[in-house]
Amino acid sequence: MRKLAFFLIAALVFSAAISVTASAKVNITFLNSKGEIQAQLEEIAALYSEIAKDVTVEVIPCPVGQSPFEKVVSMYASGNAPTIAMVDAGDVKKFQDKALNLTGERWVQDAIPGSLDMATLEDGTVVGFPFAVEGYGLIYNKKVLDKALGKSFDPSSIRTRKDLQALFEELKNAGVAPLVISPLDWSLGAHFFAIAYAAQSPDPKQVDAFLKDLRAGKVDLQQNSIVNGLLDTFDVMRAYNIDKDDPLSGTYDRGSYLLGTGEVAMWFMGNWAWPQLSELDPEGEYGFLPVPISDNPDDYGNSQIPVGATKFLILDREQSSEAEQQAAKDFLNWLVYDAKGQDMLVNKLSIIPAFKNITLEPKDPLAKSILQYVRAGKTLQFVLDLPADHWRMVGAFMQKYLGNAISRDELLDEIENYWKNVK
Repeated sequence: MRKLAFFLIAALVFSAAISVTASAKVNITFLNSKGEIQAQLEEIAALYSEIAKDVTVEVIPCPVGQSPFEKVVSMYASGNAPTIAMVDAGDVKKFQDKALNLTGERWVQDAIPGSLDMATLEDGTVVGFPFAVEGYGLIYNKKVLDKALGKSFDPSSIRTRKDLQALFEELKNAGVAPLVISPLDWSLGAHFFAIAYAAQSPDPKQVDAFLKDLRAGKVDLQQNSIVNGLLDTFDVMRAYNIDKDDPLSGTYDRGSYLLGTGEVAMWFMGNWAWPQLSELDPEGEYGFLPVPISDNPDDYGNSQIPVGATKFLILDREQSSEAEQQAAKDFLNWLVYDAKGQDMLVNKLSIIPAFKNITLEPKDPLAKSILQYVRAGKTLQFVLDLPADHWRMVGAFMQKYLGNAISRDELLDEIENYWKNVK
């Protein structure tokens, strides 16, 4: 009888041990809205799942054409919210009622100045992790330029629209396609046209005031010299676009392919393009040129590129367990403080980190170029607090303009009407 009791107790203990072990297994989901690093993130998730043996990280891609905001909202509505969601900077505070309070996390103190602004509520609560500092402009392939020009290309020589047009013409005469414009709504709407907002003033408060006036219908874009100057440059760009005969046919992959294989000298895009370029041309030399807005080299915007913390990670506090929330926090701390995590962030994902403690110099030439602009104080505000549908709506208007389906006056009328009806 005693033996039977012993075996029963042992069985119960063993069963309990299995139960505890099973419950210790934690699965967290990571919604990724940077499609160009999906494969790299999956690789990092697999590595971390090996290191943190009781944690599995699943990376879920945000569908092409759907904004991160829309995707996260739909996942919450279905009761399947991601543990970690990568959202655009302007959308972070929209999820403040669902996001975990991260104010007490160690990395908050190590964040670079300004990087938490878009994720900090009025009471000082931090609800987002700054995932990436990014910048954009005209990416140039230096080897292609050097060969076509017969000399070492000096990016500081391009300070005006006339300078850029002269460079395009010289490339064309040398038999090299000057550039490709990828007709992506997010690139044209959230990035290219947003330069017109940022270049209004070096004072962010003035930029905010300009956007408020747009909402109030107080801005006549047709009379705005900066807006028209930027579109004058766009007109030059589309005249030299390798796809000008079919300007809406291009894709992101085509843009990276043409630049990485040397079929074009430039591509309007951001540093997030390096993972694709590095596969095509791992030893290539690349950098950024600003998009000039005038023919006065001293005008603000002609020597600067937009830079900012663009993507944030929010942690779910409504539908995730405490164990899942802790596992998500641990994953973020691994990226910021573990040597392997830092290397993955900087060199695998080609991310410019938003943390002072990460001192790794990026191998990525695009990240290096952005850091040069940052250190020289030549940056524009990366306008991040735009309405959630801005990239889709204004991007669509820009697509029509790129395809010569509407005039400039019609384009500006559509953009003004969009702002007047923003909810």
